Amino acid sequence: MAERTGLVTTKGNPLTLVGKEIKIGQKAPDAELVANDLSAVRLSSLCRGKVSIITSVPSLDTPVCDLETRRFNEEAGRLGDAVIVLAVSMDLPFAQKRWCGAAGVKNVQTLSDHREAAFGKAYGVLIKESRLLARAVFVSDKQGVIRYVELVKELGSEPNYEAALNAAKELL
Repeated sequence: MAERTGLVTTKGNPLTLVGKEIKIGQKAPDAELVANDLSAVRLSSLCRGKVSIITSVPSLDTPVCDLETRRFNEEAGRLGDAVIVLAVSMDLPFAQKRWCGAAGVKNVQTLSDHREAAFGKAYGVLIKESRLLARAVFVSDKQGVIRYVELVKELGSEPNYEAALNAAKELL
């Protein structure tokens, strides 16, 4: 499996990402993840025929991930049914469900990659040192083609919300 170093840092220290870099114009990779009810779900079935905003975060129980997912939840409510917003992390499905309930998140679907790290490897955001996911945003069109990618350089920084949302809106 490919490894890339120095693209992401935590407190300035470089981290190693496992998996190939996702590029604009390529078909969105598929991966099997775990929903909050412990069912296995495939990204391809969730995203079929929809504009998709897929965020990856280290852990919903951290301040920046909490803030980011709440922001995307707020924005998702305004985007309509033609857009699906997913947040993927290594958090256990139980923790994701608890966090969503406590945060009032209903417009973003949280998915866990804890079993196989299939998403992390397929999207090139698995952090080798911690087995967490790097902060990233991927937007794909209704045909499942990647149209926007942001790999956030510093793990503790927020993504560019406006750029990701504008990319999704342009695909509607």
